[in-house]
Amino acid sequence: MLALFRRAIRAAALALATLSPSFASGQTAPAPRPAPAAPEVKTVDADPALWVVKDKDTTIYLFGTIHVLKPGLSWFDDGVKKAFDASDELVLEMVQPDAATMQNIVLSKAYSLTGPTLIERLPEADRPVYLNAMTNLGIPPAAFDRAQPWFVATNLSLLPLMKLGYDPKSGPETVLTAAAATEKKAVEGLETPEQQIGYLAGLPDKVQLQFLESTLKDLPKTEETMNGMVAAWSRGDPVALAKYMNDGLDDSPELAKTLLFDRNARWAQWIKARLDKPGTVFIAVGAGHLAGDKSVIHQLKALKIKAERVAY
Repeated sequence: MLALFRRAIRAAALALATLSPSFASGQTAPAPRPAPAAPEVKTVDADPALWVVKDKDTTIYLFGTIHVLKPGLSWFDDGVKKAFDASDELVLEMVQPDAATMQNIVLSKAYSLTGPTLIERLPEADRPVYLNAMTNLGIPPAAFDRAQPWFVATNLSLLPLMKLGYDPKSGPETVLTAAAATEKKAVEGLETPEQQIGYLAGLPDKVQLQFLESTLKDLPKTEETMNGMVAAWSRGDPVALAKYMNDGLDDSPELAKTLLFDRNARWAQWIKARLDKPGTVFIAVGAGHLAGDKSVIHQLKALKIKAERVAY
C-alpha cells in the first residue's frame, strides 16, 4: 500500500519539504536537518531518462525527477544539460512560492481545531508505532495533535529522508529553477501550489488515515526503498523505477486516479496544446508520472503523439 501512497504524493510532498511540522497554535516543532555533508562529497555519475516530443516548429523535452537527492549525484550534464540549454522555457509541476506563502497555503489545510485529535483517530494498534516514530524523529507528539492525516503522513515520509542526507536543495527542481533564473528562462507551473495541496487535503478521511497507517508501517524500509528508486532513476531505467513508484496502484483506485492518472492525462493535453506554439520547452515532473501504465508517455501515445527516448 505504501508503494502507491508515498510515491504518488512525492510531487505534492515536495511543497512541504522545507516546512517544519507546526503546532496549531503557530509554534514550530524542530524538524531533523539533513545529515551534514562529508568534507569531500564523492561525485557519482547519473544518466536519468529523457524523452522528446517534436513537430515542425516545436520541441518539448520530458524529464523525470526525484524531488530530493543526496549531494554529489551528477545528473545535470550531458544530454540533460544540452536539452535544458536549448530550451526557452522551464515547466515544472508547480512554481515554488516564497516560504511564507507556501506555509500559509499548507497550514490553511493542514489543521483542524475541532473534533478528535490525531492520536484518537488512529486505530489503537497504530498508536504506539506513531508515538515511537515521532520520538525517533525528535518531534513532540503534540505538534500534530490537530493535524490532518495527510500532513502528518507527508512529513513522516520526508523527515526520515532528510535525516539520511536527502535534501530538496539537491533535487532537480531546485537546481533547474536556479539555472533558469541564471539564464533568464521563463518558468511555468502545470499546477498551482493551492491545487497540489488541495489534492492531498481533499482526500477522504478514510484514505488519509490509510495513507498515514501505511507510512508508519513502511518507515523501517525508507532507506532501502529510496536508495533503490534513486539507483533506478540514475541509470535511466523507467521500467524498474515504475515498479518502485507505482507498485500497488490497484490497492486504492481513487487515490491513483486523483494523484496520478488524472494529472497525467491533463499534462498530456497541455503538451498537445503546447505543440501549437513554436519554441523549445523543458518539462520536469516527478519520474513516477513518466513511468508505467497511464503515464504521461502513454497518454501522449493515446493522443497519437510520439515521445522518443533521447539517447545520450
